[in-house]
Amino acid sequence: MSGASRLLVGLAAVMGACGVMLAAAAAHLPDATRLAAASSMLLFHAPAVVATIAVADRAIIHAKLAVVAAAGFVIAASLFAGDLVLRQYAGHGLFPMAAPTGGTLLILSWLVLAVAAVWPRR
Repeated sequence: MSGASRLLVGLAAVMGACGVMLAAAAAHLPDATRLAAASSMLLFHAPAVVATIAVADRAIIHAKLAVVAAAGFVIAASLFAGDLVLRQYAGHGLFPMAAPTGGTLLILSWLVLAVAAVWPRR
């Protein structure tokens, strides 16, 4: 497994931990629907990163495209969740359109993963 792959799996583990913490906060704070959405985004995409790297490592899908997709999952889910968390606690987002940008990047990352899955082997 490459250094980039190991880094992505480590970041996915941090995403999972943050997702659980946000779920707990959402369960105990009034009007914390943003935190629940942020938690879900992190908890859905953390295992997607791990799975993407695992299938790439086994040469089931195109490895370089898989790393791009996994990096996209990490960046985009963090951007989406970070914007929602900042809105919850600070009353403002990261920057205008941060969450929609993260969402769009997530869609694109899933499409890159689809391409990685059908890319012909040499």
